[in-house]
Amino acid sequence: MYVILVYDVNVKRVGKMLKLCRRYLHWIQNSVFEGELTDLKLKQLKSEIGDLIDSRVDSVIIFTSRQERWMDKQIVGVDKNKLDQFL
Repeated sequence: MYVILVYDVNVKRVGKMLKLCRRYLHWIQNSVFEGELTDLKLKQLKSEIGDLIDSRVDSVIIFTSRQERWMDKQIVGVDKNKLDQFL
């Protein structure tokens, strides 16, 4: 499934959250990630997020779609992390 993840966590956890998200998804902008994940990988990511964040003050939003092609993506301004596909 196609996933967009957005987080807002305390500055103490930003570095750890960034590293965690980069293991699973592609960074596209500050605190924003996207990519394809299996159901199992998404479940693992959610579990690791739960272990990392303080749910009283931190926020993580995960949007899912069956496939990326069902989503329109428009960028206004700078594309901070253009994804290149290599064959």
